[in-house]
Amino acid sequence: MTREAAATQRYRILIADDHPIVRKGIRGVLEANPWLEVCGEATDGEEAVEMAKKLTPQLVLLDLTMPKINGLLATVQIREALPTTDVLILTMHYDEELARDVLRSGARGYIIKSDAEQELLAAVDRIRHHGTFFTTCLAETMRDVYVGDFAEESVTPGTSLTPRETEIVRLVAEGKTNKEVAESLQVSIRTVESHGNHVMRKLKFSSLPELVRFAIRARLVDL
Repeated sequence: MTREAAATQRYRILIADDHPIVRKGIRGVLEANPWLEVCGEATDGEEAVEMAKKLTPQLVLLDLTMPKINGLLATVQIREALPTTDVLILTMHYDEELARDVLRSGARGYIIKSDAEQELLAAVDRIRHHGTFFTTCLAETMRDVYVGDFAEESVTPGTSLTPRETEIVRLVAEGKTNKEVAESLQVSIRTVESHGNHVMRKLKFSSLPELVRFAIRARLVDL
């Protein structure tokens, strides 16, 4: 196999972090592996979204707290624009609620920067094979958090969704983009957006995490 042919098979990653020393360290870890290629570096959330659209990486390593827009919003925008691009969130913080919001935003994993040296390659490999990855200290508690906190909570009383609205909520909660939902239901993207906006108003939600939390409580999605 030629060097050019081998390069085309490498897993392409975009790094997004506002600290140059962090980007340098991550790049060094990744580029020590011949199956990985760093295709670009972004310094803020907006640049991460724009570079992702331009470079179409297979994975974006995205810092949670960045200038302009944060990692959660950047994740939503990247997943909307590039359904086949995965996102792995990097952060300094250990927080179970935050980890749940990360998952609901469409990211495939959550890793604490202090664990990155030991866990980053394992996380990338897991996501490359269509899995999810939580930093070790969270992985042991995430299942209990989801089942314990959400399964016992009741659905907001007085709310009533149509079958079509229920199906859209379920698909969105599973991490599908509007385009993927539209294709699954064989409707237009505009129809999905219209139903989604109506559901948000009906349930008085202002964010995607609230909608996903509702879907879990209502047992519209499997844990």
